[in-house]
Formats: sequence, structure tokens, C-alpha cells
Amino acid sequence: MRKPSSCSSAGSRAAAAAVTCLLVTGMLVVTGGHPSSGEPEEPPAAAASGKVFSAYFNKLTRERRAISGPPRSSTPPGPVEHLSPGDLFIAVKTTGRYHRQRLELLLDTWISRNIQQTYVFTDGEDEKLRKRMGAHLINTNCSAAHNRQALSCKMAAEYDTFVNSGKKWFCHVDDDNYLNVGSLLKLLSQYSHTQDVYIGRPSLERPIEATERLDTAETVRFWFATGGAGFCLSRGLALKMKPWASGGTFMATAEHIRLPDDCAVGYIVEALLGVSLIRSALFHSHLENLGLVSDVRSQVTLSYGAVDNNRNLVNLKGPFSINEDPTRSLNVREYVASSAVPALLHVPVLISLD
Repeated sequence: MRKPSSCSSAGSRAAAAAVTCLLVTGMLVVTGGHPSSGEPEEPPAAAASGKVFSAYFNKLTRERRAISGPPRSSTPPGPVEHLSPGDLFIAVKTTGRYHRQRLELLLDTWISRNIQQTYVFTDGEDEKLRKRMGAHLINTNCSAAHNRQALSCKMAAEYDTFVNSGKKWFCHVDDDNYLNVGSLLKLLSQYSHTQDVYIGRPSLERPIEATERLDTAETVRFWFATGGAGFCLSRGLALKMKPWASGGTFMATAEHIRLPDDCAVGYIVEALLGVSLIRSALFHSHLENLGLVSDVRSQVTLSYGAVDNNRNLVNLKGPFSINEDPTRSLNVREYVASSAVPALLHVPVLISLD
């Protein structure tokens, strides 16, 4: 799911944070931005052209240098903890209008292989999906609107459900993500779930700034992992977030800084708890040039996007044409079936049909 456009605040710094949030969380907007920020300026979907799209990805390619961000390494020396799929709590955020367009494809691919640890959080009841998922389909009764409040409402439900589950790891993805659970287990096994671990991928090359709604209007700076690529929290860290995230308080926290759900997670972890984001290049969103991704079997998440008639997807050939398989999911299925790879190590290809 794409993120809201309501990252508004008073004052120039808050406005800068709002513009940043629009860029980072998946909106296709035009903004002057700051050339030194390293953040690509994404063109509006309504007026995009092949030329603009090409220029956009040329800029992404030029800026593919390493992010000088969180100092923590995402590649520890070796496994620290043995994990099984049952140790994971995977939350997929969606909305009613994407149940057929996106979720059914995910159910036919990676979710069906990992149904016991996957929970879909939506905003309305669906009898057909209920028959397929049972209690793993969670109707949050949140608004179906695409704004900060609605998205934070769903994230609050995700967090509370995870805490009550007793699972070791909380991992959030959007409904246009394809998750490679085998690669995810391999990555998370390098950390202890009892320690403070927040891992994902920022979309900026600098921390975001937000103005807290206090009498002093204090400005805070922090990193956050974009929800469009997915992120994970260890149970040890998630429990420390309770004062600002449990029992619906997450929504109040998001309103406190007037930023969307993934930004609010970063605010709690980095600004309030002082835990640094661990950056991992194995998480991917539609904001990057997916054609540049190599060794797709090792990636944790991927995505799909398009502007006008230009497609942004993993470069994977197969028996199905682009018209038959616009997301490449069918070719991925064939690729997996023909390779001597365990089921959990299937190749991820993700979809977003906006």
C-alpha cells in the first residue's frame, strides 16, 4: 500500500519533513526538494512520460552509492539464533479495494506457503478471503481512507496483535511486496530476538526531521525504514515500544509528530528509545530501479511499479510475455519450479498495480 500525503506540520522544518515523507513513502509527487539531500524526485503519475521516467531512474542509478547512514552493520559474522518460520509474525497491510487486485496473487504465491505466520490487516470484511485465511485475516475496522490516521490505525493493530502472539520477530510488508521468507530467516538468524533490532531500508540518504507538538516545538532527527520495502523489529525492542505503541497509543504518537506509520516507528525506536536502524540492502520497494537488482534469490523483499507505460520490475525472463505476466510473478513461479531450490528459497517478485 502506498503511503499518505498528509505529512503536514507548521513551520519550515515541519514542512520539509512533510515533503520528505511524501517522497519516501511512495507518493508520486513533484517537489523542488534539496539537491544535496540525495533523494530522487519522483514524477507525478498523472503527467509522467517515458522521458521523465527515464530521467528519474538515471538519477536513481547515479545515486546508488552507499548510504552514509546508520553506523550499525547489517551483516554480522554468522548465525546467532536458530529460527524457524513459526518464530515470525508477518503483517501484510492492505485495503478492501486491493483484495482482488493484489492479495489474491500474494495468496497464490508466497502467503500460501507461509500462511501460519502471515496475518493480513485490512479495513473491511471479505467472505472469500475469510474462507482462505480464517483468523489470519484481521478486519481492523480502521478507515479505508488513504491518510495518516487510517494507516497508523492499522499499524497499531499490527503491533498489538504481534505483542499478544508471543512470536520472536515482527515483520511488516505492504500488499505490493513479495516476501522471500527463506532469505528473511537467514537474515534475522544473525541477530538475537531479545536484543534491540530494527532492520530495514531507508529511502533517504539523511535522517528525517520532524517537529514534536510541544510548547517548545522541538525538532528531532531520526532514521526510519520505509514501509514500502518492509522492515522487522525484534521482540525485545518491540516490548520497549509499549509506552508509545500499545493499546492504540501508536496513533497518538503518529499525530504527535504528524507523520505516517513507518515514520512513527522510526521516531519511537530512534528518537525515543535511542536504538539505531540497521540498514539492509535486501529490502526493496518500487521507489528504486528494480531492474538493477541482482541475485534476486537472496533478496528479502521486492516490489513492482509503473509510471505511464514504463514498468519497473525485476529483470527476469521466462515463458510468459509481459502482457501475460505484467508482474513477472508467473515467470518467477516457473523459475522456482525448474530450479533445485528448497521451497522457502523461492525468488521474490512483487506487485503494485497502481
